[in-house]
Amino acid sequence: MNLQFAGRAMVLLAAALFLSVLSTHAEAAAPPCRTQQDLIRLGGSLAQVARRIDAGKTVTIVAIGSSSTAGAGASTPAMSYPSRLAVELQQQFPKARFNVINQGVNGEEVADMLRRFDAAVIAHKPDLVLWQLGTNSLIRDHQMSDRGASIRMGLHKIRGVGADAILIDPQYAPKVIAKPLAPQMVDFIAEISKEENVGLFRRFDVMKHWSEVEGLPFDAFVIADGLHMNDWGYSCMAHNLGAAIADTVQRPIVAAKAVTRKAAAPVLYGP
Repeated sequence: MNLQFAGRAMVLLAAALFLSVLSTHAEAAAPPCRTQQDLIRLGGSLAQVARRIDAGKTVTIVAIGSSSTAGAGASTPAMSYPSRLAVELQQQFPKARFNVINQGVNGEEVADMLRRFDAAVIAHKPDLVLWQLGTNSLIRDHQMSDRGASIRMGLHKIRGVGADAILIDPQYAPKVIAKPLAPQMVDFIAEISKEENVGLFRRFDVMKHWSEVEGLPFDAFVIADGLHMNDWGYSCMAHNLGAAIADTVQRPIVAAKAVTRKAAAPVLYGP
């Protein structure tokens, strides 16, 4: 009986060691989170966020968008980009407090988001609104230019409560880049952000950098559907967005001018 018990114990121990090795290998195999400093310049100021941090008050952030805000493709809600961003910002500002509210809904376009803007965004009295948009309109071959007035209306509502805003453009993923109008969509959102003087997180360019410069295969950051990001993709996105927010808060004037630079040295960030 003792021999039988010992045998089972050895099997369990061997299984535990095997799983530990697999876990260690998976962690070691995860690619580094690389980008370039100029790609994460927001191009706008975050005055309200800076004031809240300086005053020692909680910074309320509302992330509104579609499935890539909700976290489709992530293993758990904790791995969505808004959840990871809360962790990243806390590391950037250890003495500050952040409340990141995820208001992503699968399948929505700008008009859908705007219909729930008051309840989903404004009611939370945000200091910063992260607005991810454009992907579903592009996938469905809808003209984004028709949504310009709706985007401006949403930004007007955000300004009305004294909050800062950052627009987030589509992801660089197979189903997105297969659309001929993908570059025009990215340019359109960039034009809106510039005209409205709000920040822009260039997710499309950041992810394109992963693919074309770092040489990462799509399955390193996108799930099998060819559209949604995986845990690593969301984590790296959040890390870079957190770094961009921190840089803008700490150096608002420099951050606003930095987008005019033609080249910048590569920067390595850990996920």
